[in-house]
Amino acid sequence: MEEAKPKLLVVEDDVEISRFIQKFMKNHFDIWDCYSSDTFYERLEQNKYDIIIMDIALSGEKDGLQLTKELRKMDEYKDTPIIAMSAHVFEKDKVNAFNAGVDHFLAKPVSNDVLKETLLKFASKKKS
Repeated sequence: MEEAKPKLLVVEDDVEISRFIQKFMKNHFDIWDCYSSDTFYERLEQNKYDIIIMDIALSGEKDGLQLTKELRKMDEYKDTPIIAMSAHVFEKDKVNAFNAGVDHFLAKPVSNDVLKETLLKFASKKKS
């Protein structure tokens, strides 16, 4: 019997980036997307995710830092790997992301190999 793939939530307001991640990682993950903070909680109600990619700058009421802080307060997501992806790559942006609770920070544009390696590494940590 085939093992279930980890569930990946891509919180990214750039539709092209989100679609690329879906195509690029579909062999390794079951993937859902969300394009703004406004639809974020709908997605959380639909599934329990094993790993989350969080864009820092999002359209909607809240940014990725706020959503990350809120996830970390939820029992079911306090230990879920959250990978920040952002074009904001000053040191303060990284510090703010880690302070919000992300596990790893990727600067956009991120290479395909680095993205894949990072997601697979954190997904395997979640299983163990």
